[in-house]
Amino acid sequence: MRKKTFTAAALLAAATLTLSACGSGDDEKSPVAVVSGGSDASQAATVLEQPFEKPGLVLTDTHGKKYDLRKETKGHPTLLYFGYTHCPDICPTTMSNIAVAMKALPKDEQDDLRVVFVTTDPGRDTPAELGKWLKGIDPGFIGLTGDFATVQAGARSVGISVEPTTKDKNGKPVSVHGTQVVAFSPKTDAGYVLYRESATVDDYTKGLPKIVEGANP
Repeated sequence: MRKKTFTAAALLAAATLTLSACGSGDDEKSPVAVVSGGSDASQAATVLEQPFEKPGLVLTDTHGKKYDLRKETKGHPTLLYFGYTHCPDICPTTMSNIAVAMKALPKDEQDDLRVVFVTTDPGRDTPAELGKWLKGIDPGFIGLTGDFATVQAGARSVGISVEPTTKDKNGKPVSVHGTQVVAFSPKTDAGYVLYRESATVDDYTKGLPKIVEGANP
């Protein structure tokens, strides 16, 4: 896997400055999203010298129950992603890549790994909608929704830009969100690796065994 090391502070600054379009915008039926790609997008993964603290998010899962991110994922390898179900390309591609790569792990490691998808569009992504969408990708994935301000603060604490959903001049929903996947160590519960939207199934397949161990991919 290609990787490069940065400090969390450097990535936080880059993520808030770098914005690009999610989706071509040519499909009249597709919503438009603007996303932040982070620093040096040619690299599939970044190992942080100073890991991020896991966000203290308490949100609602797809069953309508309270989900405390820190408590529920403590001691488990965890992948955290902020996106939305109406995304035309990057969000479903990223989740699907992870789902495929997970199949290469032994069953016990698959069960140990937590993949958490937090919606950046809580106005439309109800628990039921999230559950339906994630079930089509991997029923074991955890979907969370809740107050937008809470989601936004949690995302920014790990260097990911998230802005309120708006509409463009054609009335299409526009969601501003970062495309990074943050990997948290089961040993320290700290976020020490960032995967970018360029990460492929092969990148995740090679990296997940190390993530599960809490080692550098």
